[in-house]
Amino acid sequence: MVDMNKLSREKRVAILSTLVEGCSMASTERINNVSKRAVAKLLADIGAVCDAYQDRVFRNLKCKRLECDELHSYVQIREVHVPEEKKGQLGYGEVWTFTAIDAETKLIPCWLVGKRDEDTARAFIGDLAGRVAGRVQLTTDGLKAYVEAVADSFEEVDFAQLVKEYKGGSAKQQKHGRGRYSGAQKTLVAGSPDEKLVSTSYVERHNLTMRMGMRRFTRKTNAFSKKLERHMDALALFFFHYNFVRIHQTLRMTPAMAAGITDHVWSLDDVVALLPDEQAPRNLLTPIKPRRAA
Repeated sequence: MVDMNKLSREKRVAILSTLVEGCSMASTERINNVSKRAVAKLLADIGAVCDAYQDRVFRNLKCKRLECDELHSYVQIREVHVPEEKKGQLGYGEVWTFTAIDAETKLIPCWLVGKRDEDTARAFIGDLAGRVAGRVQLTTDGLKAYVEAVADSFEEVDFAQLVKEYKGGSAKQQKHGRGRYSGAQKTLVAGSPDEKLVSTSYVERHNLTMRMGMRRFTRKTNAFSKKLERHMDALALFFFHYNFVRIHQTLRMTPAMAAGITDHVWSLDDVVALLPDEQAPRNLLTPIKPRRAA
């Protein structure tokens, strides 16, 4: 097997190509004939630079309509099996990925890993508010922590919450707390949001894209994240690939192109070029420290 210090740029591109198509670390190791340590090291390095680059360029965005949601996953161990001394500690048990999506360009300008609580909601909304320029219409689900977070972070915003309602359904659906979809309750919280545009459909559809694109988010498998750091690195790579590399089927361009952040479709070779030990163009290099979890 090839170790990390012997990986060529072509091999690095091949490994990333496998990861962004939803393969697990183990299958990536077998497909590319490299050690798992090499895959983990490359993921850690590329995750840091992808996170830092997006943190730098996603500023003064001209978003008009944003949707936010949270996606559940877990690290190391399921919540019910977390030892008493580790309960409440991020990195053991359930974690939530807060994401925002621009309903027009489909750009993901902001995400954060943490607990589904007030502190994470405040950090996430505060980060989002610092990236957009001008007044936006914002829709979230019914998480109460969003109300104060939005009020504290946005000076001007048209904010609404949408809560979906479920009734009846099969015994299995009732067991998991949901029945058949019966409607949605829209609550206009601040400003003057257009009620017709109050929706979380795009961000909820993107949740499926995340589960399909990252093996560690697939339910009921043993491919879950074993370390919080690799979990966040995988997210940084996924979002970079989604925003800059993958052509959106509806837009016929990447979300970053639609948002005016770049004028071309990136390749995975361009992504690898961001690594400090590669010959990256000067304007692509960034010394900014990557964001971590809340």
